Amino acid sequence: MISITAPVAKKVPYEIVTHGHKRVDDYYWMRDDTRTDPEILAHLAAENSYVDAKLAHTSELQETLFEEIKARIKKDDNSVPTKRGNYFYASQMQGDNEYPIYIRSTDFSGSNTEVLLDVNQLAKAHDYYQLSGLRVSPSEKVLAYGEDTVSRRIYTIKFKDLSTGELLADELIGTSGNIEWGNDNKTVYYIKRDPQTLLAYQVFRHTLGTPQANDELIYEEQDKTFYTFMSKSKDNSSVIIWHSSTETKSASVIDANSPKATPIEFIPRETGIEYSIAKMHDWFYISTNWQAQNFRLMKVHKDKVGDKSNWQDVIAANDNIKLDDFELFNDHLVYQQRENGLIRVTVRQLSTGKEQQLSFNDSAFNLGLYGNNNLDNSALRLYYTSLTTPYTDYDVDLTTLEKTQLKQDEVLGDFDSNNYASERIFITARDGVKVPVSLVYRKDKFKKDGTNPLHQYGYGSYGSTIDPRFSFSRLSLLDRGFVYAIAHVRGSQMLGRPWYEDGKKLTKNNTFTDFIDVTKALVAQGYGDKDNVFASGGSAGGLLMGAVMNMAPELYNGVHAAVPFVDVVTTMLDESIPLTTNEFDEWGNPKNKEYYNYMLSYSPYDQIKKQSYPNTLITTGLHDSQVQYFEPMKWVAKLREYKTGDNILLFKTDMESGHGGASGRFKGIHETALEYSFFIDLLK
Repeated sequence: MISITAPVAKKVPYEIVTHGHKRVDDYYWMRDDTRTDPEILAHLAAENSYVDAKLAHTSELQETLFEEIKARIKKDDNSVPTKRGNYFYASQMQGDNEYPIYIRSTDFSGSNTEVLLDVNQLAKAHDYYQLSGLRVSPSEKVLAYGEDTVSRRIYTIKFKDLSTGELLADELIGTSGNIEWGNDNKTVYYIKRDPQTLLAYQVFRHTLGTPQANDELIYEEQDKTFYTFMSKSKDNSSVIIWHSSTETKSASVIDANSPKATPIEFIPRETGIEYSIAKMHDWFYISTNWQAQNFRLMKVHKDKVGDKSNWQDVIAANDNIKLDDFELFNDHLVYQQRENGLIRVTVRQLSTGKEQQLSFNDSAFNLGLYGNNNLDNSALRLYYTSLTTPYTDYDVDLTTLEKTQLKQDEVLGDFDSNNYASERIFITARDGVKVPVSLVYRKDKFKKDGTNPLHQYGYGSYGSTIDPRFSFSRLSLLDRGFVYAIAHVRGSQMLGRPWYEDGKKLTKNNTFTDFIDVTKALVAQGYGDKDNVFASGGSAGGLLMGAVMNMAPELYNGVHAAVPFVDVVTTMLDESIPLTTNEFDEWGNPKNKEYYNYMLSYSPYDQIKKQSYPNTLITTGLHDSQVQYFEPMKWVAKLREYKTGDNILLFKTDMESGHGGASGRFKGIHETALEYSFFIDLLK
């Protein structure tokens, strides 16, 4: 039998001294920002070949899973049209196409359909293709869109004359991918990215028909801890520049009716104060954490915006209920809140103050407001899903709250939601805090006796809440007897803003211990087989995977870490790396010794030690703009050096993709099939 040998990376000691403390990084040499170094590319290719060889015996299973998942997806599928201006906009998926076709029509039923863009044609010449920021001009005659063919999230904006189908000569390079139109149909606002840090920080004004070199810089963000992005108010009167860091958020407003307008700060930026705004007629509505940790809704007349003392309460602060979102209509306010981790939606009639609350059947679910582009709508558009309910689109009458189902994603084959059950339980963590957990399993495959394999997922960063939602692909695990669990660990906002605050910076360790404590409890309560527990997470969830692998490797038979952020200290010390400066308020700035020591105590790369690690699959994309490829590459090399025992360690790099994985609706299924087959093959 021919032995398959894992690639072994060379060691080139590189000293990093911080606060008088010396670290030696033997794999620092793996960083190449040009992504052209032959030695590095050869090593990545060797790792890919090793994966292929080690998993060759699962190739049939991978193909089975791929076809199984793909077969559930309806090939010809249209989105529900949403109205903007005089048209209804939608997307079509056809046959084996990887990408949508964007269309519009003059009525909801789709008569007089006009094709705006066939993304399949645009993507033909590229291994990777991502479309961004479709915006139709106020005259509804010109379409702007951004395209990225590298997966670095740097877009070129193009313009299409919808009457002729021809592209205009204008091209805006180096952008964040989104534009907003001035109301004269000639003025375009866009944001440029720094090519090194990828920070979107400069807002330019472009006039159609003129060279990009002549564009006017109207705003430049000087603070590198802030992201910059844009939107347009629902009443179309204003273009809003958003200034967003982890703990401070603000806005500047541009008069969309004036092609020479300058941005006006809504209120002076204040550290620790977050707000977002929406405009309706003469009033601005403001969602803010000012004197309200869980946020509240306020309003102010357009003539008095510059002073918070003029703000009036619309929805008061509540320590137990977080305000998540809101939508404005001419005579209605819709607001979405979260109490004890559960979403609720309330409709208030503005003229009378009367309130009504929407109701749904599932004990835990995900819901989002979308497509509510016009103030004069009589209905609210939303989507609804749960772990057992496919995505369902509704129009909700704002007066009666009667729900009209517009569409439910069709699951082809023998799917019956009644075959599956979901639960929402609380696990007591080591410090006494109760952690919410969402569970789903197939009823006829589940016995609460510790015999089912368990797949536990987690994220727990940036206040991002992973709500329970339906997955076509997950059925392949549930039908094979897996229990699937989402651990809603601290660092999300599942239980409000305090839940986030207790899982970042100097409390980040709670994210990791919560995940471990959930695993132990689920096994103890009979939800999972102690010998067949599998864990997965991506990006900051990959950091979570790396930390729990160091802290409690014995709990997991297999781990999948996707695009993992694992070299925490070195990355956060380097301000030339994309995202670093924006995230000091998330992780802390290691130039401060207290943060340095704390981050070092959990950084997965720095905390690798001689021990037996779980069977591990690590995946990344060469062009990842969020977590650079060299982080997982270094991590794998060091794990190979230190790990004991015979458990396998595999590292797969997609040489064409970035942080989001492969583009296209079917290509991504191959990545899922790889992860699932890796876990299924490990079952004891």
